Amino acid sequence: MTDPGRIAILRAARRAFAVQPYDVVTLRGIAADANVSAALIVKHFGSKESLFEQVADFSEAAELLLAAPDAELGRHAVLTLVNYRRDHGLDLLVRVIFAAGSGDERALIREHFRDQVTRAFAARLTGADAGLRAELITAQLLGLGAAISVSKTGPIATTDPEAIADLYAPALQTLIH
Repeated sequence: MTDPGRIAILRAARRAFAVQPYDVVTLRGIAADANVSAALIVKHFGSKESLFEQVADFSEAAELLLAAPDAELGRHAVLTLVNYRRDHGLDLLVRVIFAAGSGDERALIREHFRDQVTRAFAARLTGADAGLRAELITAQLLGLGAAISVSKTGPIATTDPEAIADLYAPALQTLIH
């Protein structure tokens, strides 16, 4: 079972680090936004630095998204993205969109995304345009994740994940092969 306090902390931390410089973000502020105590943040993450590293780390996302053979990778990635959001209340990738501003911490989030997700997809692909196709794949996954985040009660939020995969995965699969 997923810990609701941990999820609330991660959501609040993702928001905080995405919109404020690192040195302005405080555990107390994150705790207030998450409606938990700062002590709970320390219990789960240890420190502000460790919490930031968790927010900036996309290795779990890459591992989950890429855990299928190439022939099924597009469908698997779509289902993983949709089901993870529904099961955990968190998106695997969208936080990188909010790191588009300036600042070292935002640059680090973007760098981790490129290193851990986009380059991981590129490593699975063949051909001279593997890097471009990997960027297009991650762009499509980011778009889907953003649409799910925005549409809390609309068709994307309420449609069976298999039906979403039926419609969305073929475009990804075309980029994989």
